[in-house]
Amino acid sequence: MKSRYVVAITAVVALLSACGVFRGDDEGSKAASTTGVTAEPCPSAVDRNKGCIYLGSISDLTAGPFAALAVPITEAQKAFWARVNKAGGIGGKYEVDVTAYVRDNKYNPEVHRQVYNEIKDKVLGLAQTLGSPTTAAIIGDLKAGSIVSAPASWTSAWEFEDVVIETGANYCVEAMNSVDYAMEAYKPESVMAVHLAGDYGADAAAGAKIAAEKHGLEFTAVETPSGATEQGRAITEITGKKPDLVILTTGPADAATIVGQAAAAGYKGRFIGTGPTWNPALLKSPAAPALKALYEQSAPGKPWGADTPGHQAMRDALPGVTPNDGYTSGWAWAYPMKAALDAMVAGGDISRKGLLAAVKTLKTVDYEGMLPPEAGNFADDPNAATFRQTLVNKLDDQAPTGVTEVKDFFTGPTAEAHTFDGPCFAKL
Repeated sequence: MKSRYVVAITAVVALLSACGVFRGDDEGSKAASTTGVTAEPCPSAVDRNKGCIYLGSISDLTAGPFAALAVPITEAQKAFWARVNKAGGIGGKYEVDVTAYVRDNKYNPEVHRQVYNEIKDKVLGLAQTLGSPTTAAIIGDLKAGSIVSAPASWTSAWEFEDVVIETGANYCVEAMNSVDYAMEAYKPESVMAVHLAGDYGADAAAGAKIAAEKHGLEFTAVETPSGATEQGRAITEITGKKPDLVILTTGPADAATIVGQAAAAGYKGRFIGTGPTWNPALLKSPAAPALKALYEQSAPGKPWGADTPGHQAMRDALPGVTPNDGYTSGWAWAYPMKAALDAMVAGGDISRKGLLAAVKTLKTVDYEGMLPPEAGNFADDPNAATFRQTLVNKLDDQAPTGVTEVKDFFTGPTAEAHTFDGPCFAKL
């Protein structure tokens, strides 16, 4: 079976006992205690005759570099599960609560571990665990407890752990595809990966390196710390070495600083930033002219304004919000958990182990068109199951989230040929 390694703002109140009694079938099967599931209804139940499945969320809600994305991610997931509950819940027996146990990790692994320990005995699984290095801080406990979790990140590490149900291609694939795209669009002779440390940045850098080597390109990796004021060395490396292509894997503020200041210093090459490097607020930043001239965004999924049933359902469920692809990602990430919960209840084993067993049966997931169904393969071995399609976007002032597609879902030759036998970042 496939195994996977890892890895709102809302008042958080412990509303019900963590260990409840699961509801039997209509004939009255024997009740059993299970963590994070109660026979009592959810606090904000649509149907008070249904039981409640509690899922926790750990995100970057205030002080970390991804808060501008994480708050919309968390709000989108609340809206997703509210829609599920209004449509009858899970198996006609349960509704899902993702509001009672929300915690802020400040994008800090130690904080992530601390708040996880606060809620882990009160939830069946995690609707969200944001960040690659942060989720890596709890992966041992997730595995030991068979605690299924949906990550808010895309490291290739997730391909190797059963308990992590990721959505969309990993950063390694994304960077491979970006280099392959650039070979067609710009014909670079040199590639530099500018990246944060850890599973996020290093995973994309490894993918860029693999693709650069496949094409016989000169390659350089430059690790940079988080923080807009900390990008001096990265900018110096870019302007000094003048690579034709820079693959960026940072936060949005970091990316704006790097692109803006490199352009001001005369750099004329191309930047392709992984999905989390973009935030539409950057179109109003001093770096906007440089970004429009030099930057494109790679992405694991289609942006807010895409014409799919899933995107439309998301927009309908979030009226009046300022469009942000944090919402888009948060909504899409919830589909595998719903599929697994449906399979768990249908199978009759309402427990953490039952949920994990259900995950291992999933060959496809219905993303309502947001991603191809095969993106939800959790049954096959990692190499067979790894989803290898990504997109490339350009900046567009008229688009809801500032980007429109340049290239729809595609798999480049590097990713197509690559064998996933371990996390990419381990090979950088």
